[in-house]
Amino acid sequence: MTTMTETATYGTRQNWFTKTEGWLDDRGKGAWIAAMVLGFIFFWPVGLALLMYMIWSKRMFSGTSCARRSKRTMMSNRNTGNAAFDAYKADTLRRLEEEQNDFEAFLERLREAKDKAEFDQFMNDRARRNDGPAEA
Repeated sequence: MTTMTETATYGTRQNWFTKTEGWLDDRGKGAWIAAMVLGFIFFWPVGLALLMYMIWSKRMFSGTSCARRSKRTMMSNRNTGNAAFDAYKADTLRRLEEEQNDFEAFLERLREAKDKAEFDQFMNDRARRNDGPAEA
């Protein structure tokens, strides 16, 4: 069961990478290191990719651990005690989440249209090549 705080923090629809990242962040730097070591053991490119991501995202050498950053985010989403403000905040977060989902859907449609245009162009070029004069 997802609480309002979890929904506000992590969103309702996310990809597997974001969910995994959030899960590891909740468990702290040790979970990231364990995932990296397991990645090296089972398939070394995965471990190397995790190491590079940890360095790039500053999870490896930051002063504050991932769990503390996540906890700070959770604390910023707690109830203030003012029912009107909490309702406004929840509504605003819900609206922003809907806008994000709509924008992601728009980007997906845009990518699909671009892919279709490129495929159509390929097929037209291919048809022109095949319909050209046959030289003997």
